[in-house]
Amino acid sequence: MEMPWVEATLRGQKVLARTKADGALDASGGRVEIVYRLSDSKAYRAGVTNLAIAPGAAVHPDAARLEVRSSPTEKSRAKRQGDLSVASPRVDAEWIAYTDGACSGNPGPAGSGMVVIAPGGKIHEGYEYLGPATNNVAEITAILRGVEAIPRAARTVAIHTDSKYAIGVLTLGWKAKANQTLIRQTREALAGRNLRLVYVPGHAGVPMNERADELAREAVRSASSQPLPKL
Repeated sequence: MEMPWVEATLRGQKVLARTKADGALDASGGRVEIVYRLSDSKAYRAGVTNLAIAPGAAVHPDAARLEVRSSPTEKSRAKRQGDLSVASPRVDAEWIAYTDGACSGNPGPAGSGMVVIAPGGKIHEGYEYLGPATNNVAEITAILRGVEAIPRAARTVAIHTDSKYAIGVLTLGWKAKANQTLIRQTREALAGRNLRLVYVPGHAGVPMNERADELAREAVRSASSQPLPKL
């Protein structure tokens, strides 16, 4: 059965959301499959309450998405950009990372998840199992690993995190009673870069933040690590 895509917005970002044959959003567990462009090869899931669809929004059949992805133009673009697996909504000189931490208990088995988007849109993912730790340690470690993977020569860097604690102790001068060694290491990694930490609400349907959370939970679930490459 045909499952079309409808043009929508996700917190101000234009996306395409999966619908049922009758035009209603195809929500499973309160989440909807989305892509940023018809040519994207990878889809994400967003909270249905965070999607907005304007009256009369254009609807694209799934066949049109497959046709765009297989067109010579898209194949040529992918080849020029290094066979991208995912197209990013940002295409400029800025490196972007989304980082998150997960903890089963606090403290408890903890993991960090990282998504790094290079200029041009290529996406790299990684996660790290930390063993027994607190959620704050997992959040800061995720930021540290994301920064370490990005070249020192990067023109600008934006690290997105849903941890106000991490932003506070790393950039706002909050005094930390714990985790001082990790905080010092992370501050040193941030120093000398044209870098900013950006707060993003957690579990609010922001696709890349949700993906970082999934990676952090995978680290905890599997008790294993998949390091980011040095970029």
